[in-house]
Amino acid sequence: MVKVSKKIRASIIILIAVFAISLILLIPGVIIAQENNTNDTTETTVDIPKEIKFDVVYPKLSAKAGNNFEFKFDVTYNGDEEATFDIISQAPKNWYAAVKPSYQESEITAVKLQPGKKESLKLVAYPPVLKKLQQPGDYEIKVTLKNEDLKLSQEYTFTATITAVYELDLSPKYGVLNTKATAGKDNPFIVVLKNTGSDTIENITFKSDAPQKWIVKFSPEKIEKLNADESKDIEVKITPPDKTIAGDYMLNFSVSSENASDNIDVRVTVETPSIWGWVGVAIIVVVVVGVGVIFARLGRR
Repeated sequence: MVKVSKKIRASIIILIAVFAISLILLIPGVIIAQENNTNDTTETTVDIPKEIKFDVVYPKLSAKAGNNFEFKFDVTYNGDEEATFDIISQAPKNWYAAVKPSYQESEITAVKLQPGKKESLKLVAYPPVLKKLQQPGDYEIKVTLKNEDLKLSQEYTFTATITAVYELDLSPKYGVLNTKATAGKDNPFIVVLKNTGSDTIENITFKSDAPQKWIVKFSPEKIEKLNADESKDIEVKITPPDKTIAGDYMLNFSVSSENASDNIDVRVTVETPSIWGWVGVAIIVVVVVGVGVIFARLGRR
């Protein structure tokens, strides 16, 4: 049997002890490394939060009454896979709103979105047709994208601002821009004033441009206010002077306020009074009779 020296035995014991100590020290490091690897794996598998983003450059637009509003916007969907979203638009009473593709006119009620890909759309808002309902002010239109399965929804509010339009229209009651008048008498002529704008017009006055010594009176002489789409009959009394020569004369009637104005030209045909016609006939008869008498006397001589 081989005998091992004490030195060799001591060296073996020392090596075994060093190996055991090294192994003991290495095990915690391996465990920590495994935990770190596990944590790293967990972080890379975290789900991305699902959301919809609106990108709007011009959320507020203004236009005169009677015009439509067109808002352009982009939507982006952040998620795992393709999804279809319902489109819901909410407009004020008597308005109509529709969402369309950016460069098309077809109305859509749903859109299919790819994760991370931008989709360009537009909102078209139509104000009420009746002018009296197109009151100046701010009107909000809301657009919502919604997916019930994903329980995901996002909305955006656009603002359409209507600015007032002030317009007056003056026209003859029966559509004829001429009338007859008798010299020295009040001759009525009816015109119609209408507010064709979108808001109330106040402090409306009338004016005429007529030949010298003519008298033109408006009834009423002034209108305190006229609502949008409202009309009113105005009586105009035209009085040519007594000795006005028969013929055609041009008169101008105008209406004005701080915000709007209009005018019309009216041709007035002046006729001599019937009494003067009879006087003329009588003079002619007298002249004829006188001439006859003269010729009769001359004939006797």
